[in-house]
Parts: sequence; structure tokens; C-alpha cells
Amino acid sequence: MADSVRTPPPRASSGTATPLGADGSLAGGDAKRTAVRSMFDAIAPRYDLVNRIMTGRLDVRWRRRAVADLRLPGGSVVVDLACGTGDFCRELDARGLRAIGMDLSMGMLAAARTDAPLAQADALDLPLPDGSVDGVTCGFALRNLVAIPPFLDEVARVVRPGGRIALVEVAEPTNPLVRFGHGVYFGRIVPLVGRLLSDADAYRYLPRSVAYLPPPDELCHMLDAAGFTDVTRTALTLGAAQLLTATRG
Repeated sequence: MADSVRTPPPRASSGTATPLGADGSLAGGDAKRTAVRSMFDAIAPRYDLVNRIMTGRLDVRWRRRAVADLRLPGGSVVVDLACGTGDFCRELDARGLRAIGMDLSMGMLAAARTDAPLAQADALDLPLPDGSVDGVTCGFALRNLVAIPPFLDEVARVVRPGGRIALVEVAEPTNPLVRFGHGVYFGRIVPLVGRLLSDADAYRYLPRSVAYLPPPDELCHMLDAAGFTDVTRTALTLGAAQLLTATRG
């Protein structure tokens, strides 16, 4: 499987940009895709450091739970989409699964710390044959996509029948008090940490990007419509994050 994935040489970051307009509006379409790629190219060198600080390493626990919930046998081929610096790939390898990482950002791939094969690819147009992998993981990327339904259709195309997927994403807690505290932290503290350690504009955008996410029920319906069964949504850490798992029908 790894031989079918072509890995281009790394290139330098193209500069900082975000899908957040000067007026605070959120971009869409091709403008969003271009801005997202440029943004992640720019923040790649300190991406892991900022993530660990912002989540108190809870992101590591969430990925570990996601891989466990795949429930795939050892040796299964799992593609991690929007793989970033390889966190999911390392966890997949530790569980005896064969990881392949794909990301739109060459900056992230250049900063990756994993032995898994890596390739630059658009998650809406994967360089993989139909039904060629046993599973897919994806962490914190749904809100950065141009559109979610085409992504789920593409995932359904490349995963074999009976294969499994596990998607981790941020969420809003349902408890009003917890939601208030989460909103203050995510909306004010996270941009501050990002400004001090990485890129102010990028970490101003990332909390705002939650607005791209549909409600949980709608996300589950999208998975149903794409051809997945056994769709399960699990709230993580008081609802600050969510795990979506499903089986390819």
C-alpha cells in the first residue's frame, strides 16, 4: 500500500494567512483551502508545543481513545488524514496498525515525527483506489475543510466494506457552566497562548473555526448518508471534544 503513495519533496512555507477576513468573517471555498494550507505551513514548527500546552496533553488521550475504538486487527492499513506532524500515525504504529499519513500542508509534513509513509494530498481527492484501506483516522480537521459531506464521501470510497473510521474534533459542552468556562478559555486564552508561542492570526482563527462545524446530530446524519453504519458519537472531557466512529457499510 505504501508504494502506491507518492511523497513529494518538502517545500518552504508560502507565508502566513488564515481563512479569517479583516472584518472577522470566515472564508469559504477555494479561498479557505488556500488560506488553511498557508496557515498550517506557517505554524508547523511549533504546532505540537502549542497543542500540548493548550490541551494539557488531553489531545494525546483523545487520539489514543480513537485508535482503540477503531477495533481493527493488527496489520490493518489505516490512513490518517490531515495527519499534521504525525501524532495519529505514531499511535497507530504503537497499536500494531500500518499507518499512512496525508496532509494538504507540506510544512506540516516536513515537521512530521513519524516513520509512517507520508504524502501531500487533498482530503477531498485522495490518491487511493476504491476500498483500498481498512480504516481512516482524522483529528481536528473537519472545521478546516471546504465542505464536510464530500470529505465523508471520499472517505467512504477508499475504506473497504466493514472497515472503520474514527474522527476526533472539538465540540461545545452542553452543560451551561462548563460551556461558559470552555468559551472563555477557547476564545481568549487559546489566542493568547498562540500569539505568545506561535502565530497570533492563526490562533485567532482556530477558535472561530468551530462555527464551520454542523451540530452533532447533523454530523451523524452526514455519516449515515455517506454509507456508514454503527455511527457513534462520544463526548470527551466534559464535551470539550467529540469522537465520531463508524463502520463502512
